[in-house]
Amino acid sequence: MDDCSLDEFRRRWQEELAQAQAPRKRRRPEAAERWARRPEVVPGRGEQASGDPALAQGLLEGAGRPPAARATRTEGQDVASRSRSPLAREGAGGGEQLVDQLIRDLNEMNDVPFFDIQLPYELAINIFQYLDRKELGRCAQVSKTWKVIAEDEVLWYRLCQQEGHLPDSSISDYSCWKLIFQECRAKEHMLRTNWKNRKGAVSELEHIPDAVLCDVHSHDGVVIAGYTSGDVRVWDTRTWDYVAPFLESEDEEDEPGMQPNVSFVRINSSLAVAAYEDGFLNIWDLRTGKYPVHRFEHDARIQALALSQDDATVATASAFDVVMLSPSEEGYWQIAAEFEVPKLVQYLEIVPETGRYPVAVAAAGDLMYLLKAEDSARTLLYAHGPPVTCLDVSANQVAFGVQGLGWVYEGSKILVYSLEAGRRLLKLGNVLRDFTCVNLSDSPPNLMVSGNMDGRVRIHDLRSGNIALSLSAHQLGVSAVQMDDWKIVSGGEEGLVSVWDYRTNQKLWEVYSGHPVQHISFSSHSLITANVPYQTVMRNVDLDSFTTHRRNWERKHRC
Repeated sequence: MDDCSLDEFRRRWQEELAQAQAPRKRRRPEAAERWARRPEVVPGRGEQASGDPALAQGLLEGAGRPPAARATRTEGQDVASRSRSPLAREGAGGGEQLVDQLIRDLNEMNDVPFFDIQLPYELAINIFQYLDRKELGRCAQVSKTWKVIAEDEVLWYRLCQQEGHLPDSSISDYSCWKLIFQECRAKEHMLRTNWKNRKGAVSELEHIPDAVLCDVHSHDGVVIAGYTSGDVRVWDTRTWDYVAPFLESEDEEDEPGMQPNVSFVRINSSLAVAAYEDGFLNIWDLRTGKYPVHRFEHDARIQALALSQDDATVATASAFDVVMLSPSEEGYWQIAAEFEVPKLVQYLEIVPETGRYPVAVAAAGDLMYLLKAEDSARTLLYAHGPPVTCLDVSANQVAFGVQGLGWVYEGSKILVYSLEAGRRLLKLGNVLRDFTCVNLSDSPPNLMVSGNMDGRVRIHDLRSGNIALSLSAHQLGVSAVQMDDWKIVSGGEEGLVSVWDYRTNQKLWEVYSGHPVQHISFSSHSLITANVPYQTVMRNVDLDSFTTHRRNWERKHRC
């Protein structure tokens, strides 16, 4: 292109540009000044960028056109800028310098930022709170404005709480919640890998000489065990101190090992409870000392024991009576409610999250009762059916297995009842053998896991009522089971503990001990199992096998 053609092209382009700019300049004469002074981030946050009048003028002139017109005009400006010779640039006047500046400014403008309007920062946070971690990471790469909003502490603190990281912390505990979230995710990935590969330390808790284990329970890493000698011991596995203190009985005249056998033990964050064969019940406050704060006596043997995981409520069943105990406002223990049932109670559980007045569920043969301490009301949930074989409760539901009537008539099932409505919601299963354990409280939402005498572990879908997965886990019956969002840990009567990844239907690993697995409890970083023999009478025939039992009764795996 010669110089005459280039000058003609420049002249026509300037005339057309001037005609397009004239109406906008009449409508908004002050727009350029506002764009020059406009801050780069939303008011109230971030630093303001210094204004550039030429850039502001370029943005003003380019933003008013339709998108197609802007794209076409930018291509023409690029062609004109590239076709211009150095001599023509040197001979151009002041007007052409402004045109060149405008062309450069428009070429640098790729996108119009989303928050160019005067949007309050709090409103932007409310919009971004609906994004997950991946979406926040993408938004932080859009612009400086979006980066400031996407990395706000409120958003990442909320993500930590939603995914269960540091649930007891407040937003002021850390200065960078995004970094804390990344560290928690990395730790979670490491723990999951260790679970799959069985990487961790295995610890055996110290036993009591010349005594047989009767019952074990745990809560948040604290383990309680009762023995045939009447001794009760507590271990805090979180501190790696496995030399457990004894919880003393109130009767100091009894010699060690002369107390009656321990029937049941339960523990929560503040209390430890033990029931004895002679009908006595001891309650210890773990925060005050090793001597019981309350001692209660039944006329007969205690058949079932329950301890609330939320507050200080204890329920016992002896003969045909069910008693609820709780402390008063002054700290004195008293009977909160007392009920009479027509049959012996085999299973007893306290419903969590019931508020001031405790609620319990008791299974007595073929009867199922809902017991409310508020008005001592006894509501019959289930009656005149097959006997109950296992029981578990959540905040609003109760699940229990019932015996079958034979394969020809009707198989064994699990019934799920609503505690609020008092009616049956689901009938699950229908298998030949009886269900031996069910875990509703620790299972993910809308799922429940159960164990059966046929050695199979089943995952039940509470939305459809179908069996989502069935695993052949043990040679004998399943005695304990628990699941989370990706794995199942089950224990069998043959003494085998199995860990499964139920998403892939694959067994990860297993460990064996010589007695039935009566207790399983795991968290993200630890697994506690207890092997309790059915026979609590010690024999002197085979001392070597008894020593093996004492060594293997309790194992703790830390990942």
